Amino acid sequence: MKRRSLLAAAGLAPFAAAAPLGAQPAWPTQPVRMVVPFAAGGPTDVPARLLAEEMSRQLPHRIVVENRTGSGVVIGTDAVAKAPKDGHTILYTTVGHAVTRAMFDRLPFDPVADFTPVALVGQVPMIMLVNRDFPARTLQEFIALVRANPGRFDYASSGNGGAVHLATELFLHMAGGPSGPLRMNHVAFRGSSAALPEIIAGRIPVIIDVAASALPYAQSGQLRALAISTRQRSSLAPDIPTFIEGGVPDYEAYTWHMVLTPSGVPMPVVQAINAAVNRALAQPHVATRLRELAMEVVQNSTPESTAAFLASEMAKWEPIIRAAGIRAS
Repeated sequence: MKRRSLLAAAGLAPFAAAAPLGAQPAWPTQPVRMVVPFAAGGPTDVPARLLAEEMSRQLPHRIVVENRTGSGVVIGTDAVAKAPKDGHTILYTTVGHAVTRAMFDRLPFDPVADFTPVALVGQVPMIMLVNRDFPARTLQEFIALVRANPGRFDYASSGNGGAVHLATELFLHMAGGPSGPLRMNHVAFRGSSAALPEIIAGRIPVIIDVAASALPYAQSGQLRALAISTRQRSSLAPDIPTFIEGGVPDYEAYTWHMVLTPSGVPMPVVQAINAAVNRALAQPHVATRLRELAMEVVQNSTPESTAAFLASEMAKWEPIIRAAGIRAS
């Protein structure tokens, strides 16, 4: 789909063309709240704090990270939606933002109308890991085995409706082809740290996990990596073939990190926040640390390109969520 069509499809067309900027605003005029709708110390919080720290070095006021958890991303996201529209409250979130509309029957906010996308920070690919004794040695063999044994095998996730769950459902739908999705049984855990020992023990054979969690297990040989979700082989793990190489055309999946503001923040302020994020990401030590966290940093995103990306993600994930019958638990 063309970018303009994607924007219209997801209701993001208002961000496609910014008004003339004029003079740059005096932003920030006070400390800025960066709301992270995930727990402190987790895989979303750590990059958020790194970004906030570097932005604080370059701005006249600090960026203060505030963790607001509950109901998935809903509690923290709602706090930002209802914040003053002055750019002093921003949201640091993930793919969870793109799926709330499909996952929940009712929301206290509109994930499109109530937010302005500001900047895309980076993308973290996913890796399929299997138990070392699992009989499939390649992705092609894995697909053939699951196809021949519908409903026999389980797969693990880090939680219902999370990136790991969604990436696996996308794989099952795309690998199944015209005959319909491959059939496996979903077993949800409270995070990858609880799921991965079950894969090692062989009680569950497979997980498609985020690279930050998966790579150490693949590199140590505790688990076998069958595929990575990037379009081309990733420099993070050049020996791991892609899902596309493994026979699933166009399969690509990431969890990603993004900055948004409440809708109604003046576009010059949005542009100023975008510039501050991009300056921080351009610092070599920031990029290096994010890469150590298995994130592929996105340089020089704009509010327009970020809105287009969010639209494409919503168009990608919402049909999968509905087809798989995934609901917020």
